[in-house]
Amino acid sequence: MTEKAASRPEAVVVAMSGGVDSSVAAAVLREQGWKVSGVTLDLFSGREGEGKEEEGCGGKADGRSCGGGAAAREAARVAADLGIPHAVVNLRRRFDRTVVADFVAEYARGRTPNPCVRCNRFVKFGPLLGRAKRLGAAKIATGHYARVDFDGKSGRWRLLKGVDTGKDQSYFLYALPQEALARTIFPLGGMKKTEVRDLAARFRLHVARKSESQEICFIPGDDYAAFLRGRIPGAFRPGHIVDGKGKIIGCHQGFLNYTIGQRKGMGIAAPRPLYVLALDAAANTIVAGPDEALLKSRFAVAGVNWVAIAGIDGPRAADVKIRSRHEGEPATLFPGPRKSVIVEFARPQRAITPGQAAVFYEGDAVLGGGTISRVLNNSEPV
Repeated sequence: MTEKAASRPEAVVVAMSGGVDSSVAAAVLREQGWKVSGVTLDLFSGREGEGKEEEGCGGKADGRSCGGGAAAREAARVAADLGIPHAVVNLRRRFDRTVVADFVAEYARGRTPNPCVRCNRFVKFGPLLGRAKRLGAAKIATGHYARVDFDGKSGRWRLLKGVDTGKDQSYFLYALPQEALARTIFPLGGMKKTEVRDLAARFRLHVARKSESQEICFIPGDDYAAFLRGRIPGAFRPGHIVDGKGKIIGCHQGFLNYTIGQRKGMGIAAPRPLYVLALDAAANTIVAGPDEALLKSRFAVAGVNWVAIAGIDGPRAADVKIRSRHEGEPATLFPGPRKSVIVEFARPQRAITPGQAAVFYEGDAVLGGGTISRVLNNSEPV
């Protein structure tokens, strides 16, 4: 227990999904002497698979920090076991309007969005902070595997990778503003997942051995095509598959059945394997080509949120991740038009995908990040 917490317990609101990570986060903070209140954000109606662990939205085998009635019931049970108050906040309309609608619109444009980034930025942390303010709580906390500290030299709050590199979720949190980071605690950021499981057992939490899920929370059975077919049936019209020069080489049954880098399902007889290089929603075509054509070095990033720094006015070195499971590669960041950033990798990377998040790192610290808007040829002007 910290000296400060021992002398005067401060209040903290913990996002609780009923999974092991958020449950341990609440238990650890209570043990440290915080006055803990739990809250479950009800984001969508319950569906099959709700019994699986639902933690910090994003990452490897991370599950989801959202859910319906089953998640709320699990969280309420954990809160009762810990002897802390618990409430449920209904955010279904906001979630559908802000996250699901954007997810559908981006796919309709031929882009591949990351709904967890948007959910964290525009849905979860705002209501959590609002709840904390109403309760007079100093902080909010979640079960994400990430860390936060304050850099006195720059005067900015920093978002850092979690110690467990296999569970790190900083990639999904890059869009959080400074005011949110200033009031957020990530109790699990310095732990390994095995330590969290051990703590869950020590605290005698009934969720200690709960299984995990990698599915997006609102997609039943992780069946993207079925979900999108019900929302945008026009995106499943037959169309042409063309090569890099625009020559028709085959047909498809809807461009939303494909993703950049995909090989399976092309159905084209060719001397070499063909891969999806690009999706042209306006023309309802898929561009296909050899694997090496997927290797690119330059791309534009829009909607950049700077975290550890206020911005750049010239070239800056960074390690850049272009999807959650990408290890990150050395690159140079250049200021682009309309507050965008141009990224140039030192080595070409495979399947850079518009709509995905690009996150810039310096060591463990997140410099910033944004959404990949365009892939650029080496000679193409910005």
